[in-house]
Amino acid sequence: MPTRREVMKKLITCLLLITTATFTYAGSNQATEAKFKPEQIATFAKNVEKYAAKQGARAFIIARVGQPKSDLPKGINFTHTAIAVYSEITLGDGKKVNGYARHNLYQDAKDSGKSSLITDYPVDFFWGAHELKAGIIIPTPALQQKIIEVIASGQNKALHNPKYSIISNPFNNKYQNCTEHTLNIINAAIYQTTDMKQLKANTKAYFEPQRVHVSRFKLGLGSLFADGVTTKDHKGKVRTTSFGSIGRYLQKYDLLKETKVFI
Repeated sequence: MPTRREVMKKLITCLLLITTATFTYAGSNQATEAKFKPEQIATFAKNVEKYAAKQGARAFIIARVGQPKSDLPKGINFTHTAIAVYSEITLGDGKKVNGYARHNLYQDAKDSGKSSLITDYPVDFFWGAHELKAGIIIPTPALQQKIIEVIASGQNKALHNPKYSIISNPFNNKYQNCTEHTLNIINAAIYQTTDMKQLKANTKAYFEPQRVHVSRFKLGLGSLFADGVTTKDHKGKVRTTSFGSIGRYLQKYDLLKETKVFI
């Protein structure tokens, strides 16, 4: 007959598995393992590029799906968001071509409570996608230009907080995830400042975040066992930045040219 300690250990393990399954939705790691054939990924990535180019996009917000739909909380449809900028790209053989570089905040593989800013390219971006599906938000041309200027000047680095939480609160800068960092860049472009205090005040005044429909129990349990999961930056209901909430934000203030789910 199992001891009380053994029963509790099994219970905690079970709860941990449930909790980590819930929190994988916002994981924003740089992919190392492909779930599709390389040629499928390359074709899909190229088709996304062609679509964006056809719309005249010089900069756009791009999102991918890294987990099964059944693992995603209500209202969350994508797990990683970045900014794509039309750039000159140097290939492995030294050849230079034009394409869309992806400017990402990635969760560190060895320390999930930390993040890094990494630039990669279309095939890299979709390499670990759970399904070949992309979210595309194309801002107005004027906002695109301002976003490009923020990234080209290196101001995006000043907007990075390496303390990572998958459910970071967009109204403060205690933690950050990939989508909040994307929002920071957008707002730096809109308001022409990198002053974080001002940016967060403006975010609170105008941005409507995504409610995270996960129980407080699971949130608390997740923070006990998993780095990169914390509610320390939240008061009351847990809300975070999502691809969808960014699209709604730009649409509300007439800063959106187009949004599309590309499959």
